[in-house]
Amino acid sequence: MQKKNSLRLILLLAIVALNIGCDQVSKSIVRQKIDYDENISIIKNHFILTKVENTGAFLSAGNNLPEAVRIILLSILPVLVLGYGLFYLLNKNNLSREMQIGLCFLIGGGIGNVYDRIVFGSVTDFLHIDFGIFRTGIFNLADVSIMIGIAILFIQSLKKKTIKQTT
Repeated sequence: MQKKNSLRLILLLAIVALNIGCDQVSKSIVRQKIDYDENISIIKNHFILTKVENTGAFLSAGNNLPEAVRIILLSILPVLVLGYGLFYLLNKNNLSREMQIGLCFLIGGGIGNVYDRIVFGSVTDFLHIDFGIFRTGIFNLADVSIMIGIAILFIQSLKKKTIKQTT
């Protein structure tokens, strides 16, 4: 039983680390190779690389907050929440596999962005999608990890509700 739990912890930490690693490697490459506000079209102006630094949260929310409030809301509070999330993930043994994976993606992406905010003072965003009616803001791989984690948790939640309603 102990060996199985150790393997579980190693796998969960590996998934979190992979999310952080992919995010940080991609941001490092962007910081070194792309100039600010440079536009590099990958797929005919539908998928574009452009480097921006975001001092706020999702889609620059909170950019204009006073520095002290921004530090509390965008650095200290997320560190506490992510720390609790990691503690919960590693200590709650009865979570479904899907929930564990969703939490790994969510925590890994969150750590990637909080790391940037603490070390660099802003988060490097560089991906933009534009398909006319479907258009995104500029985001990064940590944001992708967070959205994948949320999607997995949401689908898992819907499955649980469906199962409860049919029984």
